[in-house]
Amino acid sequence: QVQLVESGGGLAQAWGSLRLSCVASGRTDSSYSLAWFRQTPGREREFVAAISWSGGHTYYGNSAKGRFAISRDNAKNTVYLQMNSLKPEDTAVYYCADQSVAGTNDYWGQGTQVTVSS
Repeated sequence: QVQLVESGGGLAQAWGSLRLSCVASGRTDSSYSLAWFRQTPGREREFVAAISWSGGHTYYGNSAKGRFAISRDNAKNTVYLQMNSLKPEDTAVYYCADQSVAGTNDYWGQGTQVTVSS
């Protein structure tokens, strides 16, 4: 079973930066990519970015394009989300998810809180 542990959240000022990490253990052959999502109270979970374990293909949601960068270190089974030019509307709980080839989000981390002050 895949286990995901996020870290790196915290408090940042607007226009500042944070780097989130997600360590994946127990990955299986069905693990195709790892994605970041975020959620605020009362809203649906929003896709932020994803990266494939093989080939490093990246995908970004509209809110992340131009400001966030996703990367991976396969040797460490870790995916990073570098967030720059942060805005107060980036405040959310950020989750990482293990995605299968079929595109399903099969496993989730516990989430890490990001708070951006104006």
